[in-house]
Amino acid sequence: MSLGAPEPATLAAYDLTTPQDVFALRRIGQSAAEALGMDRQDQVRIATALSELGRDRLGCEGLTVSFALPPGPERVLAVVFGWTGGAKSAPDLDPASRLLHRVRHETGGGRERIVAEHPLPTSWVDTTDARRGVVDALRRHASPTHAEDLREQTRDLITALEESRAQREEMRRLNEELEETNRGVLALYTELSQELEETNSGVVALHAELEEKSARLRETSEAKTRFWRNISHELRTPVNAVVALTRLLLAPGSAPLTDEQRRQLSLIDASGQSLLSLVGDLLDVAKAEAGQLEINAAPTDLRALLAQLGAVMRNTGTSDVALLMPEPSALPVAVTDEALLTRILRNLLSNALKFTEKGEVSLEFRVDAPWMVFTVTDTGVGIPEDELSKVFEEFYQVRGPLQRTHRGTGLGLPYARTLTELLGGALRLSSTPGAGTRVEVELPFTPVPPTSAPAAPENTP
Repeated sequence: MSLGAPEPATLAAYDLTTPQDVFALRRIGQSAAEALGMDRQDQVRIATALSELGRDRLGCEGLTVSFALPPGPERVLAVVFGWTGGAKSAPDLDPASRLLHRVRHETGGGRERIVAEHPLPTSWVDTTDARRGVVDALRRHASPTHAEDLREQTRDLITALEESRAQREEMRRLNEELEETNRGVLALYTELSQELEETNSGVVALHAELEEKSARLRETSEAKTRFWRNISHELRTPVNAVVALTRLLLAPGSAPLTDEQRRQLSLIDASGQSLLSLVGDLLDVAKAEAGQLEINAAPTDLRALLAQLGAVMRNTGTSDVALLMPEPSALPVAVTDEALLTRILRNLLSNALKFTEKGEVSLEFRVDAPWMVFTVTDTGVGIPEDELSKVFEEFYQVRGPLQRTHRGTGLGLPYARTLTELLGGALRLSSTPGAGTRVEVELPFTPVPPTSAPAAPENTP
């Protein structure tokens, strides 16, 4: 990363030409925030936001980045990305805007700029020595050695993993508190209802009290939905950092790795992808409960959809379990939301493969106008009868020997049912312990005329 020619009011300026420069920018931003006395959370926010902006603009002509402490009543750290042109589309400011105080895009004079600003801590005293310390911090990582670069990447990766683990633990604790609150409110609601049935005295007062408790119950549910949505957004940043850093280390141009290091990084990458998928599921559940999950219905080739899904799911099961998919000739083109349907079937097949040690998992399809029905059956451990009514509770998991080796979140079935109902359908489940489980997904069937049906892929099985 080469030093540019700073303007008089600029602390330091750099040229951004390679992905390595973007990673160095992350460390430079974190060091500057630390030198300015910002807390650890603001350091990570600034480092992540600058990394996102640099990665988004990388490849633009004449791309530079400069750091400044502009004069004025509002004391802020200003970071300016400037470029003269390029084939890239308009900059994506949304990720950085969620992390920093203010981010804006400016054009003029044949040059474009992104100005990102974040407030300085109240403890910062603007002196010559203090500014010199910030400049030293900015220059510290401008030209790192290869060994320093690897050490910094490793430290950032470990920090991101620790923060992610702490946030997951906090999310679990808060969910337990919310569940306990819900149980308390429900018990109080039941008690008041019984008292209302037993006596007619004080009907007006009891009715007002019931209305108040119902409002509290709704507020609790809304708070849970807001919590899921907010924590999902907050988790995306460290998880994306974990995945990005892991892929950077595994990239062909990175330093050589031993087989053991590559295996461990691959495990970290896989875990990060799983966590990212879980965060996406949590966000979708929160959006669905808040009525903000949009349906994009369009002609969908079920042959292509199930062929791709089968190819992916076969890699997740064991060699002792056969995955049986419908015949391609029996699959029509229907109008539905392809993404949501894929998520429903993926969750159901994943559950079936996870809890089936031997035998088979099958997906069957039939049209029973005006409905189409997808049926997933397995020869797995099954679900006890007394727990069938609980498996659709969020975060509930059936206890059993396979639970120790296949740990999950308890969101699969509730998530699948929520999406099914959102598409105007119904999900039904039956199970026999030791014999297996059967899940039916019934969705509205709107066929597409053959003349407007998309062509099936040549290699569709």
